[in-house]
Amino acid sequence: MRVRILGSAAGGGLPQWNCGCPNCQRVRAGSECVQRRTQSSVAISANGDSWFLLNVSADVRHQIMDFPQLGPSATCSRGTSIAGCVLTDAELDHTSGLLQLREGGVIAIHSTAIVRRWLSGHFPIAPLLAHFADRPWNEIQLNEPFRLSPPNDPDGGLEVRAFETGRDAPRYVSPEPTTTAGAVIGLSIRDPQTGGKLVYTPGVLEVDESLRNAVDGADCLLIDGSFWSNDEPSQYGITDRTAAQMGHLCVGGPQGSLAWLTELPVRYRVYVHINNTNPMLDTSSPEHAEVRKQGIDIGTDGDEFVF
Repeated sequence: MRVRILGSAAGGGLPQWNCGCPNCQRVRAGSECVQRRTQSSVAISANGDSWFLLNVSADVRHQIMDFPQLGPSATCSRGTSIAGCVLTDAELDHTSGLLQLREGGVIAIHSTAIVRRWLSGHFPIAPLLAHFADRPWNEIQLNEPFRLSPPNDPDGGLEVRAFETGRDAPRYVSPEPTTTAGAVIGLSIRDPQTGGKLVYTPGVLEVDESLRNAVDGADCLLIDGSFWSNDEPSQYGITDRTAAQMGHLCVGGPQGSLAWLTELPVRYRVYVHINNTNPMLDTSSPEHAEVRKQGIDIGTDGDEFVF
């Protein structure tokens, strides 16, 4: 399996257009300590020819330009190697890029039923896309395996199982739904040919039994690194809500994800979906040093893993 981080930042990217936090200011000033990042998305492939996107950010055009293997080949006038995408939630930063892929060929979309409902009604991407190109929609059942197969090999590809990692509804969903089961999922992805296993969880509320079971035997874990501390959103004027209230487990502290990752026997442990305010993005910060001391990576755009 080949895994490429297309975008490593949370919504808004780094720098965010209207943000004056220290990280955004340093990027604009040309500091070598903080680098630009686009919004969260990952590309995976079993054969290097057909690719599947895990979430589709608003920066997808720029990400494809930076990774030409997703664009048209030299022998065709129009085309893409993107065979489909899997949505882990219905947040704008993970779904709005679908609109930029509207002119493409057949690109299958996989999501849970509630995500599909929100993207058909509250943020009607599904009916909009139907006017441009075929977008077959496949509903994901939690803990039921499904396959991401290349167009010319329906029995090949990657085996996927989804598990729940949170129930936070997007802010645009109103009124508040009575149930949000399946709103936020993680993905356990296995390559039957190599036995390689990826776990992708860009939104994590807590380290529970489902997550612990999913990472058992994993070669690579790409995990939510949104905020360093629980009160970070209020510190920088993002919102009065805490990181936990926004559906994210913080990185630092005794109850944070870093304490768990430190002892986790996974070859690649990588933070993704990192908010622009997170101090660990600054390579000169003590937070960055703390993460790297534990052998854990802070994902950057373009990072690749093969297993």
